[in-house]
Amino acid sequence: MFMEIAIGAIGIGVVLMVGYLVIAQVRTALVGNGDPTIQVWNGTAYVSQSINATAGMSATQTTVFAGFGLISVGIIVLAAFGLVSIFK
Repeated sequence: MFMEIAIGAIGIGVVLMVGYLVIAQVRTALVGNGDPTIQVWNGTAYVSQSINATAGMSATQTTVFAGFGLISVGIIVLAAFGLVSIFK
C-alpha cells in the first residue's frame, strides 16, 4: 500500500516539475526583454501599455515551489511509515 502511495506522490512531483519548467520557459519568453507592452485604445488614440507579467509568473512559481515542498514532506512521511511497518 505504501509503495502505491509513494509512486503516486512521485508522479505528482514529476507533474509539478514539468509545470515548473513550462512556467520558467514562458516567463523567459514573456519577460526576457522587460515586461511586454500592448496597444490599448484610450478613446482618442492607441497608446502602449505595459503588462505586469513578472508578478503573475513569480506568484505561479511560488505556488509550484510550495507544491514541491508538500510532495517532499509527503514522500518523507510515507517512507517513515513504511519503515515503521517493516520493522514492526
